[in-house]
Order: sequence, then structure tokens, then C-alpha cells
Amino acid sequence: TCICYFGGDPAPQAPHALAASRMAVSRRRGVLRICWETNGQWNPRLLRAAARLSLETGGIVKFDLKAWSPGIYQALTGVPLGRLYENARIVAEMAQERPEVPLFTASTLLVPGYVDEEEVRMIARFLASIDPSIPYTLLAFHPDYAMYDLPPTSRRHAEGALRAAREEGLEKVSVGNAWLLSDYY
Repeated sequence: TCICYFGGDPAPQAPHALAASRMAVSRRRGVLRICWETNGQWNPRLLRAAARLSLETGGIVKFDLKAWSPGIYQALTGVPLGRLYENARIVAEMAQERPEVPLFTASTLLVPGYVDEEEVRMIARFLASIDPSIPYTLLAFHPDYAMYDLPPTSRRHAEGALRAAREEGLEKVSVGNAWLLSDYY
């Protein structure tokens, strides 16, 4: 009932993913939702087409908002911030066409030493300025791969980030993987 594009960003294969999705929707029997999880670095025309497919099929578009500050974003991803927040606004505004089931959701990984309460506060302020009911998930960081030298996200860090997002007016904020939080850092 769902085709979800994630696990590596779908943007580089957007024309193919859009064509495959349209074909699947044209042949569906029953419910078929089209969903995307993305870093948000899309061509705006293709992003609008992807979001429109999700809007029409009951799917979602989830943006991974790594950081607010350009320097921190580039340190974490290796690329400039680019159109990320302009693209997020495009989809978040389209979401107002279907308020009963959110089209747009966002998440942020709480990387210790990089993504602090202020980063979360600025992201939350941006989201709340569009729509305070945008679902926003904070994710605990677990040290793996190239960032194994960092500690896991502490419970105190997550609680502070959660508080900051709520103070900025977001109504639907949660910690998505609280079982990874550490009580020791």
C-alpha cells in the first residue's frame, strides 16, 4: 500500500522515481501511497511533482533538516545548505491543501557538539512560522561510522531541544528514538 523512497536521497533519481510512481499509481488496485524521505536538495520543479504525487495519494514528504546554520550543515553533510529551507517551505505550504493527514514532516538528528538547542530552536521557529502543526521529530544520535568518536545524545540534550522546539510554537514535537538516549553525557 506504500512506495517509499528513502535510504540515500531520491533526488538524484527523481525523474525515474516519479515515472515509476506514476506508472504504479495508474495500475493500482486500492490504496497506494507515494512517500519520500529526503535531504531536501531537490530541483524545485521535481520536488513539486513529487509532493503533488504524495498529496494526491495520501503519502508524505519527510525532510531531514540536519542543521540551521550553514557552517554546521556543511560540516555534517559536506555540502552547502543550498535550497533546503526554500524547498521545505514549498512542501510545507502545499501541505495546507490536506491538513487532516500531514503531507510534510521533518526530523533533526541531535548530533552532540553540532546540533544544540539553538539549532533546533531556529529550525522550529522556521517550521512554526509556516504552520505550528507540522510534525517534527528529534532523533537521538548514536556514534557509528565516521562519527564514532562522538558520544550518544544525552537525555538532557534531547529534553532541552524538545523544550526549545515547543517554545517556538511547534505543537507536534517528539523524540523519535528515545531508547538511544544516554543518561551519562
